[in-house]
Amino acid sequence: MQKLTLTILAAALGIGSLVTSTVDQQLSRTITVDSLGACQGISYQKGRIFLYGDREVGMIREFKMENDSLVYQHKEIKLTMNGNDVINHPTGIAYNGTGPTFIGNSIRLNAEGTKWKAVIYCVDWKGLLKTGTLDGNLLNTIDDDACIQGTRPEYVKYNNKWYIATADYGDHGNEVRLYDPEKLAKTSNSKAEGVLYKKFTCTPWVQNLHWIAKNGMLVLIQNKIEGRQWRFTYIDLKKSVETGKQVMVNQIDHIDRGDELEGFSFIGDNENGIAVTSSRKNNVNFTKTTW
Repeated sequence: MQKLTLTILAAALGIGSLVTSTVDQQLSRTITVDSLGACQGISYQKGRIFLYGDREVGMIREFKMENDSLVYQHKEIKLTMNGNDVINHPTGIAYNGTGPTFIGNSIRLNAEGTKWKAVIYCVDWKGLLKTGTLDGNLLNTIDDDACIQGTRPEYVKYNNKWYIATADYGDHGNEVRLYDPEKLAKTSNSKAEGVLYKKFTCTPWVQNLHWIAKNGMLVLIQNKIEGRQWRFTYIDLKKSVETGKQVMVNQIDHIDRGDELEGFSFIGDNENGIAVTSSRKNNVNFTKTTW
């Protein structure tokens, strides 16, 4: 019944088809991690876990799993330059260990939230971790003017080539776009010739993206309504790019949380993951995924 309902919904919204899968995701336990401000996301890098948020300035803190505990490594990066807050609302870290590293920033321009400015920063990631600020480590600033609302960069691989995927947050016209990382790193805006490679439409309220290399899936980390409730949409990236519409593998809607889901990443395998929210309490959540 759930798969039939999702198929009908996908057809009604014009967002592509549903691919049958047994993927499921459950919330296993929840903890509170302080000093993040409103946590905006998580980046997992070969055992290193980076949580980022918008405290008094945009910042990143490093953690490590020790047995079942998430342990702070006493490493904090402030996304400032000359003491000024630059990346005040980090919304994605695109890192793959070989290509340029990008950090997104979605800037609200009015109180109503109807006007946004999206910026992607190309950074020296090793230098940033070493010095703890953007001073000397900000390589380029790119206006993401190809976006509709906000930016959330994540590396994905399509046809054996790396791209930067990003998505919109709003309630209309939403799409996932794939940018050429080398061209993006050198341009001043994402509408520049050759930067945008492909794009496809997707459902609303995408807060972040997570790439699963093993099976070519992209997870849309979403809210069900604006700023509230949890949704994980697993999509087939290749089929989505080729059809121009998201091709959904499964959608996880049953986790009963009313707060604002912001980010998610698997941590070392495709079973154990961490989902983060902007809440002051219970903001770091461990999940189990079955396939």
